This record gives sequence, structure tokens and C-alpha cells, in this order.
Amino acid sequence: MVRSRGCAGVAGCGLLLALVLPARAQEPVRLPAKPPPEPKLEMKAVLDELAAQRARPLETLSPAEARREPTPADAVKALLERRGQPTSPEAVGKQEERSIEGAAGPLPARIYWPARGRGPWPVIHYLHGGGWVLADLDTYDASARALANAAGAIVVASHYRQAPEHPFPAAHEDAFAAYRWILANATSLGGDPRAIAVAGESAGGNMAAAIPKMAREAGVLMPVHQVLIYPVAQPGIETPSYRENENARPLSAGLMRWCLGHYLRSPEDATNPLLALLEEDDLEGLPSATVITAEIDPLRSEGMLYADRLEKAHVRVNYRNYPGVTHEFFGMGAVLPDAKQAVQQAAADLRGAFGQARTARR
Repeated sequence: MVRSRGCAGVAGCGLLLALVLPARAQEPVRLPAKPPPEPKLEMKAVLDELAAQRARPLETLSPAEARREPTPADAVKALLERRGQPTSPEAVGKQEERSIEGAAGPLPARIYWPARGRGPWPVIHYLHGGGWVLADLDTYDASARALANAAGAIVVASHYRQAPEHPFPAAHEDAFAAYRWILANATSLGGDPRAIAVAGESAGGNMAAAIPKMAREAGVLMPVHQVLIYPVAQPGIETPSYRENENARPLSAGLMRWCLGHYLRSPEDATNPLLALLEEDDLEGLPSATVITAEIDPLRSEGMLYADRLEKAHVRVNYRNYPGVTHEFFGMGAVLPDAKQAVQQAAADLRGAFGQARTARR
């Protein structure tokens, strides 16, 4: 597995708290909680702006109330305005709103074509975060735009049904239905149906990791690569990063448990391999992966553990932990140099996988 020198490593509601991590996924030593790391100055500026806009922690609110609260994307825009810098989104070649077929009805989708190059382009299916409860295509617009241009690919960002109105496995089923729609419609979009990858952040990273498994089970063409950005990989389990970042923002351990409490129907759902990635016994033959984690994030440990599990299953993995940044940093390239580096890491891996897929067809 390719690792960054900056990798920090493992050390570094209600029903779910009773779950026990399966023995094969346990970390070797239970470490005492450490003080949370200090964010970099650029990251702190975003967090300070978010704190100035938000009066209440999301985990104290109802889902309807939480959905109306300011987001990290709003904080980035406010910070740019405060500095007198442009707030317009990164330009792409073309953007189009679509309604695509989901598992139980139409889904909103947004399609981005890269600013440069000519088709047929490779295609990235992008799934946004939000703990299966919060956020939408607008919240994660910056990530999709950045990937389209950096990877030179069409990006299809698909929404999904959210909890608590639609509990597990609704969002996962919608994610896979959207992937199948992309397979069937890539050519008409100007894309290459044999060069399709998946990417996602947080809950979206979890679903991006589930899609290759669902495709394998259904006998559908698997994606050629998976970009998993601080993915949920073992719901409700207390890891070193959960303890270290218990009160981190924008994602705390409490907020993650709140999200899971709304999405899961029962404790048994937390061990379903589609959701609990570390519960999957058979990872061999899955696509190559880029796994990105943030130091100041409850999900850091499980993202690293999943990268290790993939590598042990002989899947090629490029894992990097970014120090001094938090959950949600990936889409903050307008104010955060680490976000630009993470996008370039993902884009380089995607371009390599797309090239290999096209070469293999000759």
C-alpha cells in the first residue's frame, strides 16, 4: 500500500453504543484518549467562521432543524467574502441538472463536464456526505467540480433518499441504482462506459465502497477505481480517533452517532457489510482504491483500517492521512492548500486507473 510520510496511523444513537467491534477488526491496543490535534491556521479560519454562524450543535437538533443550519461550505464562502475574494464556484466545461432513476423513484443528479479535453471522457460517480441525514448536491458542489477538472472526467453527482424518513438500506440502494444508470447512459453523456469510477465523502465514501461489492453480487461491471474520502467503515465503534476527536468540529463523535441513530433501523444494521465495510470477508478482486483521511476526524481510524484490509486482500491502495485538517476538508480548495493536494492525489490515481482500463480493452 502506498502511504504518505505524514500518515498518523491508528494511534494517532443509543442502540449503537452497545455494539462490540468484531475480533478480526479490533485494533491491537486500546489507547487512552489524547487531546485533539490543533488545526492548521487555514483550517482554523474555516472552523472559526463556522462557529460564528452556528449557534447549536447539530446533534442537539431534529433532522429538519439540522438541515437548515449553516454548513462548512457556507463557512468557506463567508470566509472568502470576508477576505474580499471571489466566491464563484470553480468553472467547468458544462453543468446540467438531471433527474435519474433511483431504486424507488427519480433522484436529483448534477452532471459536470471538465473544462478541458474532448470526449469520450471517463466518468466518476460522486456521492456526497452528510451522514445519510444531512446535505445535498449544493453542499458538496465544490468537490464534484474539482474532481471533474483535475481528473479530466465527467462527474455524475447523485443525491439519495435520506434518513430518518428513509432508513438503511435506502441510500445504499439509490447509490447502486444511480451507478447502474450511469453504466447505461455514459455513452449518451459523452463518456466511456468502460472507464467508470466511484468517489464519495464520509457517508458517500461508505456507499462508494459498497458499490463495487453490490456490482459484483449483481453481476454488473465493477468500477475501475474507488476514491474513499474519510469513509464510514465501522459504524458506532469507539476507535482511537473517535476518542481523540470526540468534540471535533464539524464532525464530532456525538454527531456521527446521531446520524447513525437516524439511518440504522436496528443494531443488526451496523454489522451489515454494505455499511460496516470491515465486516466484509471477501475484498479480493475489488477495484484499486484511493483512501483519504483527516487527522481531526472521528472517522480517521476506521478509514485507515479499511485501507489496511484492502491491501491485505491484494487490492492496490494509495492511503494518505492529512494532518491538521478536519472532516469535510476535501472540498475546501478555495481556502485550504491541503484540499488541493488531496484532489490532486485522487485525480492522479483516477487518471491512472482510467488509462489502464482503456489500455486493457485494446
